[in-house]
Amino acid sequence: MTNRTLNLDERLYRYILDHSSREHPVLAELRAATAGMKQAGMQIGPEQGQFMQLLVRMLGARNTLEIGVFTGYSSLAVALALPSDGKIIACDVSEEWTSMARKFWAKAGVAAKIDLRLAPATQTLDALIAQGRAGTFDFAFIDADKPAYAGYYERCLTLLRKGGLIAVDNTLWSGAVADPGEKDESTVALRAFNDMLHEDQRVALSLLPVGDGVSLALKL
Repeated sequence: MTNRTLNLDERLYRYILDHSSREHPVLAELRAATAGMKQAGMQIGPEQGQFMQLLVRMLGARNTLEIGVFTGYSSLAVALALPSDGKIIACDVSEEWTSMARKFWAKAGVAAKIDLRLAPATQTLDALIAQGRAGTFDFAFIDADKPAYAGYYERCLTLLRKGGLIAVDNTLWSGAVADPGEKDESTVALRAFNDMLHEDQRVALSLLPVGDGVSLALKL
């Protein structure tokens, strides 16, 4: 028995996947297609995608947000877990990366669930608020440019209903957030974001060592 999270070596990580992962074939194909890209590290792992699917199902989510799409793995995972009338508004600025995402969404038969908005995410979120969509979303996933996290979070919190959940990726940042000697822009921004989130009494909070760190904030 241990009173702290286990360190995962490759053997234990493989055991987790072998005894938990139920990765959809198109998700596995997309992960393989992304693996050769220079930016492949931006993609979440299969265990995180499956964890998000579980969260979405537990919430009974129908309306969701995604900030940062990349090649579409996380949006595909969530879309597969949504009911037939579920929707994702997915925000990104890259036509190149999201064109790959669209192909796999279509292949998995979930393209109709995903409304891709190619524009700065703050513009899309502000427009949704202006349209009266505050308090109407069930789940949001934030995984984009780190210096903008605080702004994304505030807008998503406005858009979420009471009892809705925000999942924020990369909040451990390969451990750099705990190293005061790391002072690059993204690390400093994530450190400040984590400090802010820890003090935010509008949410119930858990920072989990899943993937590169996932913070879960439940709107109270």
